[in-house]
Amino acid sequence: MSLVTSNAAATADAPIAPPKVLRQRRMRPGLLGLAVLLIALGGLGSAFAVNAVRATGSYLAVARPVEVGRVVSADDLVTVQVAGGAGLSPVPAGQQGEVVGKRAKVSLVPGTLLTMEQLTDKPLLTAGQQQLSVGLDLSQAPARQLHPGDKVSLVSTPAGNDDRSVTTATRFEATVIDANIVGNDDEMVVYLALAVRDVPAVAALVAQDRIAIVLTEAA
Repeated sequence: MSLVTSNAAATADAPIAPPKVLRQRRMRPGLLGLAVLLIALGGLGSAFAVNAVRATGSYLAVARPVEVGRVVSADDLVTVQVAGGAGLSPVPAGQQGEVVGKRAKVSLVPGTLLTMEQLTDKPLLTAGQQQLSVGLDLSQAPARQLHPGDKVSLVSTPAGNDDRSVTTATRFEATVIDANIVGNDDEMVVYLALAVRDVPAVAALVAQDRIAIVLTEAA
């Protein structure tokens, strides 16, 4: 006689493993706030890019050199497209009629944007004044940069080893019209407006390299 063994009872009596429960991961509040911040920054970046494109416009730029005091003409200007322009105040191309006929308050350099601060309706030389240029080594200049409207004094310096001229130094008052650094950035040319009566004496002192410029009032 053969015995038949059934595994049914053994299977029924075996313990049943409980089902695994997956715990839901909780998101930390800090990470959630960071995600919201990144989304907001992305939106701001897109808005900034759109506004930058929208800010593109036509503005006036300098087409050729314009000396201080010269009247600006239409041929001195060119229209350019500028994107963005944050922090700049260039003259819109539509205002060209307001620019032509004004005088250059400073030297206008080709390739640069034009601003209203560079122009004036007033004559740079008033009645009884003439313009004179003085070349200086940068070591002799009263400041690294001189600006139109700065008030200066021109003081005569001794001739050679004559110390007696120190006590008889002559002073002339003048106003800076423009100043440019030339050469290898080691010389400055200053354009000055001074009284007609002082021009001959100052010109003679300049020719003798006997003039010093003192900044008395910044514009």
